[in-house]
Amino acid sequence: MKVLIANKFFFRNGGSETVMFQERDYLLNNGHQVVDFSMRDGRNLPSTYESYFVENRNYGNGGASKLAKATGALSLVHSSEAVRNISRLIQETRPDVVHCHNIYHQLTPSIIQAAKKQGVPVVLTLHDYKPVCPTYNRLRDGKPCSDCLDGDFSHVLRHRCADGSLGKSALLYAEALVQRFMGSYENVDTFIAPCRFMQQSIAHRVADDRIKLLYNGIDTNEVRGSGADDGYVLFLGRLVREKGVETLLKAHANSSGGWGLVIAGTGPLSDTLKTQYDSNSFVGHLAGDALKNMIDRAAVIVVPSEWYENCPMSVLEAMAYGKPVVGSRMGGIPELVEHNKTGMLFDAGNVTELTAILDKLMTTPELRNKMGAEARKRVIDEFSLVRHNTGLIEIYQSILGA
Repeated sequence: MKVLIANKFFFRNGGSETVMFQERDYLLNNGHQVVDFSMRDGRNLPSTYESYFVENRNYGNGGASKLAKATGALSLVHSSEAVRNISRLIQETRPDVVHCHNIYHQLTPSIIQAAKKQGVPVVLTLHDYKPVCPTYNRLRDGKPCSDCLDGDFSHVLRHRCADGSLGKSALLYAEALVQRFMGSYENVDTFIAPCRFMQQSIAHRVADDRIKLLYNGIDTNEVRGSGADDGYVLFLGRLVREKGVETLLKAHANSSGGWGLVIAGTGPLSDTLKTQYDSNSFVGHLAGDALKNMIDRAAVIVVPSEWYENCPMSVLEAMAYGKPVVGSRMGGIPELVEHNKTGMLFDAGNVTELTAILDKLMTTPELRNKMGAEARKRVIDEFSLVRHNTGLIEIYQSILGA
């Protein structure tokens, strides 16, 4: 089988790239052929097909001229370069399937129609809520939102959902209308939803039989813990309101248990949070062995998100390390964490509930150990990379009629 994989980043930029490269490696290592389509970037991994990649575009460039901004705004909605390049790539490589991951803005959904024009079926993995939310994340004023699920995207304009900016919101509104007019999502043969919550959200726009549930997977042979427990609670992620980090910091401040807290990450709230809470808790961004060691030696991992998380790789990774996860009841998190078995769940933003849960876990090491072992078992049984890859091939075969 030959699969063309489209993703705007060809380096490990986030969770969507982790999934994309996992699938790419599996295909290459199991006798399949992979054709890459992405954006040029100095951080990219090597690719035979990099000459087809589109020009690098940074839509956060505030110093651009008015003409450049206008041109960039148009290409954000529809990229003629991406259509031209992927059309030529398809003609020359003749893939069996085009699998799109994170394609918005730099590649745009215009490449979906380009593939369909050449008779190639398209799979789209739903790493975010873009088909039902112009701003991706189903947030309005920092709080969970469901307004656009009914298909009325004017909410994004009316409430200025894009950073409070009328201009940005208008552009995203126009983008949503253009994609609807072009029938971009109608041209997708199969949507892959990494959690049931995502599947149910997208079903407001897409017929159920076009959405396949396929949880993210993790290599449990490669990711495993040493059994260490240095007695601290760990948060991993960007320091932004919707990640719920302040709820965790408040729980720590209210705690009677005296447990340590480590906040690994950076973001817009960094300076503010450091002045309001114990600055010793903040260790900044971690990567590589430093990150692995921090997870391995933690007692508990907390995912206190206050937005509709999809299928967080951070939860699966913590479980693979044999760590109990304390997560909010948001999005796909409750599908991964079994309450009172592999970890514990709490209502998002509820400081009192989170404090009580962490005080209990941090004063009961035998409970932590039991939950951690169950978490490891669950991720092996339900969320292994083998299980994910088997499901992926089945999806490809179903749209090819094999």
